[in-house]
Amino acid sequence: MLSNIYMTVNRRDLLKQLGAGIAASTLLAPRPASAYTSESLSASKVPGQHPQPIRLDRNENAYGASPKAIAAVQAAATGTSRYLDSNAFLKTLADYHREATSGVNQLMKPEQIVVGCGSSDVLRMAASAFLAPGATLIVAKPTCDLIAQYGRSREATIIEVPLRNDHSHDLEGMLKHSNKSRAAGLIYVCNPNSPTGTLTERKDLEEFLVNVSPKFQVVIDEAYHQYAGGSGAYASFIDRPSKNPRVIVTRTFSTGHGLAGARVGYAVTSIANAEKMDKEGLPFPLNRTGMFAASVALADREHLESCTNRNFNDRQEFMNQVNARMLRALDSHTNFVCLNVMRPAAEIFEHYTKNNFVLAPLIPSMPNYLRISLGTTEEMREFWRVWDLLGSHPMSM
Repeated sequence: MLSNIYMTVNRRDLLKQLGAGIAASTLLAPRPASAYTSESLSASKVPGQHPQPIRLDRNENAYGASPKAIAAVQAAATGTSRYLDSNAFLKTLADYHREATSGVNQLMKPEQIVVGCGSSDVLRMAASAFLAPGATLIVAKPTCDLIAQYGRSREATIIEVPLRNDHSHDLEGMLKHSNKSRAAGLIYVCNPNSPTGTLTERKDLEEFLVNVSPKFQVVIDEAYHQYAGGSGAYASFIDRPSKNPRVIVTRTFSTGHGLAGARVGYAVTSIANAEKMDKEGLPFPLNRTGMFAASVALADREHLESCTNRNFNDRQEFMNQVNARMLRALDSHTNFVCLNVMRPAAEIFEHYTKNNFVLAPLIPSMPNYLRISLGTTEEMREFWRVWDLLGSHPMSM
């Protein structure tokens, strides 16, 4: 019984204990099995309205978690009266990355891994560990704003470096700011980037890491790693580690693995960095059910591959609809698309709000763009139905 496990549990025992729970997952209602690539939107039956808000703002996995991971949540619930430390989970992550990279990460140790309540918590730990008052945090503009929020709370100086014309990170601009004589702190690179969904090429990042000031730690946020694998310009800094010991690579189970509600994130870095970050963490940083679900999700590679393949098709179909309406969108390597609405985005945001949608916040530096999460088949059909209510609109030429 899971309730007999008090402090640690190894992966083999975990999988044995979950065997009975997996069967229970068949009682859960499945998510839609495929994207809407196989049907014409015009031939589809869509409702005139939807009673519940459609959320396309959080970049969640439209196909949900692995049934095996859901079974893990159910089985682990029997032991919720007990605390569970994360030592076994750290070992599971280290073993996974060694196996997944065919020995490239043979030297990875559990002591190099920091876990938190989602990658947002891990970013908070990095900011707390390396940003004292007066330190410098260098970020792109626009990018995920979480770490900047944490930096402000630490009274750090926030330097925003606009993206390049191709919407990749301006690494030269970041280097310029980091090489100022008294500057020290953190550099944050979200790759693929949110809200743009665009890549910064691996070769450019490698050159950047060679030249960056030793006074800076570099956080590379790989929240959308699973969706970026189709590009030859991309390679994970966990799968192919940098020789720079100041690199901190963050991951989450919220996107590809579909465990946003479980709140499990982690970072891989040097042991010295991990020790500093751990001091800023919470006691028992992961909840029991989330930890067990994440352990099982790692092993269910078939589900992950299915979700990423479907997302690729969803992304392509979204672009088909964009092109059909003569709009524009940035080339996405994530589970969302940054759509150029060809007019002030605030107008479109208001239109969708009136039609019971929740969209991502406006992007101040990109006033004609909206970030649209890729939802289920039905949700995306409804998205385009509501778009077409706008009637005529500016078009790209």
